[in-house]
Amino acid sequence: MFGTESSLSMFLNTLTPKFYVALTGTSSLISGLILIFEWWYFRKYGTSFIEQVSVSHLRPLLGGVDSSAPTNTTTSNGEADSSRQSVSECKVWRNPLNLFRGAEYNRYTWVTGREPLTYYDMNLSAQDHQTFFTCDTDHLRPADAIMQKAWRERNPQARISAAHEALELEDCATAFILLAEEESTTIMEAERLFKQALKAGESCYRRSHQLQHHSSQYEAQHRRDTNVLVYIKRRLAMCSRKLGRTREAAKMMRDLMKEFPLLSMFNIHENLLESLLELQNYADVQAVLAKYDDISLPKSATICYTAALLKARAVSDKFSPEAASRRGLSTAEMNAVEAIHRAVEFNPHVPKYLLEMKSLILPPEHILKRGDSEAIAYAFFHLQHWKRVEGALNLLHCTWEGSMYSSFRMIPYPLEKGHLFYPYPICTETADRELLPIFHEVSVYPKKELPFFILFTAGLCSFTAMLALLTHQFPELMGVFAKAFLSTLFAPLNFIMEKVESLLPSSLWHQLTRI
Repeated sequence: MFGTESSLSMFLNTLTPKFYVALTGTSSLISGLILIFEWWYFRKYGTSFIEQVSVSHLRPLLGGVDSSAPTNTTTSNGEADSSRQSVSECKVWRNPLNLFRGAEYNRYTWVTGREPLTYYDMNLSAQDHQTFFTCDTDHLRPADAIMQKAWRERNPQARISAAHEALELEDCATAFILLAEEESTTIMEAERLFKQALKAGESCYRRSHQLQHHSSQYEAQHRRDTNVLVYIKRRLAMCSRKLGRTREAAKMMRDLMKEFPLLSMFNIHENLLESLLELQNYADVQAVLAKYDDISLPKSATICYTAALLKARAVSDKFSPEAASRRGLSTAEMNAVEAIHRAVEFNPHVPKYLLEMKSLILPPEHILKRGDSEAIAYAFFHLQHWKRVEGALNLLHCTWEGSMYSSFRMIPYPLEKGHLFYPYPICTETADRELLPIFHEVSVYPKKELPFFILFTAGLCSFTAMLALLTHQFPELMGVFAKAFLSTLFAPLNFIMEKVESLLPSSLWHQLTRI
């Protein structure tokens, strides 16, 4: 035993400072490489490689049981269901409150020199126009044949020229739509063109309505004419809303929803909700929510946050976080807080825009539900309604990031099962980056926290690099510290060995050391 100690002491005394420099430098290099790899893997896949290997390979070796795969059949079905759910969750929707390109988006470009719409967003709009405004029988009518090509044009001037060419042949509703959307520089001019489109669209609709049962082609034409008519009436209602004729706009939207109750793809009820909030007609807002805030219907930020606003309106004017912390929440206050919890769980990006902690931009023409694009579209039109209700934003702020009633404490981890909705989709960041312009910093939820092993390797790399530098600069002093550290490290072992030697007979210990 004493021979082993003496040989170890002799080995430590023979080590030169260069050895310590090489040792610490090599350790720093290895930990730095691990850090770089871990960081790259985390940025690409959102998880730590070491943690993933530990869970996937080491846990089964240590006796862990994977209870998520009872049979191959159920596993394959589960994977198929999850993949289908992922696709449906990341579906991009038409923004029901989208702005006018010529009168609003283009004016923003003229003033700022920035493009508010991305190519991906405009390409989706082009696909929507081809789906809603064209049919297989367009080639039979020269004006519709021209417009069918116009909707496929990428150049805006080429589309506008084609629309003028179609109008030279006849009054074409879709040509008026294109000019109202893209050539008009004011809302009043767009409204004038939409009124002309309405006259032509109603004529085509009445004609195709009578012939729709004659053949499948007439049926497709009638479906197209219906889409055109609904689109025109909705945009006319939006023009009235933008020009200050809010009651007229609300009436037009109500009539449109009664006339075409099955066309829910346009989400006209969201336009109606915004107009009713502007009129401060909260009873009618509640009636619309009662009809559309149903478990079987797809949710939206407009539905969830409007419901939260109505609940907050009942208590926000007298709400005080200090008083609530002393006496507890009343039933009405608890209902308001739970409604905000529900809204924030559906779309956690909205509060920062409503609280003006993040700057707004023009909303895109398409939105991703539960994503940053939907949050921008909602806050752009509804921030004024929250400001109008006294204390509503204060209650939202206290509920959203207050220490006692923090909404995010009640929001489940996005990869786990949600409390009220399906788990938060992990594809929103990618889709939002395609929908939103590059000058906007996309809001990401949840913020990806750095895994433990990245922090550990970063600390290890920094520590060993510092040791290497100190050893190179002060070799003798660091050599003394290293010997003292190793002596201290081995002191408990030496103490145990001395106790063992004192307890065991010397002859037995001699035989053990020989073995």
